[in-house]
Amino acid sequence: MNFYPPFLGAGIRVNHISPDFKKAVVSMKLRWWNRNLVGVHFGGSLMAMSDAFYMLLILQNLGKEYIVWDKASTIRFKKPGRGKVTCVFEINNALVEQLRSEADAHGKTEIVLPLEITDEEGDVVCELDKTIYVRKKEVRN
Repeated sequence: MNFYPPFLGAGIRVNHISPDFKKAVVSMKLRWWNRNLVGVHFGGSLMAMSDAFYMLLILQNLGKEYIVWDKASTIRFKKPGRGKVTCVFEINNALVEQLRSEADAHGKTEIVLPLEITDEEGDVVCELDKTIYVRKKEVRN
């Protein structure tokens, strides 16, 4: 994933994905090509850091019988991002089972998952809400 062009171009680095696909850690160093006009992390790069990882973790845990999409994202900037920033995505079995049972019962479901991107001091650079859509695949005969 570190060679995926949008991540590579923004300087986004996938540091870790757990073997059970329950946790992912992504970071990005401040470079000349991912700064904005005032010299801090470009908001689009911060948003790109948050894209697709909850979707990936949930999809891997639900299995091929389900469709999982990133449906929406909102971002609230808290302080300028300088230096290296990090984002940790984590899910658990209870969340996976909740999504599975809701999708099985209603055909589809959505959940809003919170996320933070922090700097090297642990301060929150931005908060995000990620809306994840899950649908049971139709059975074709």
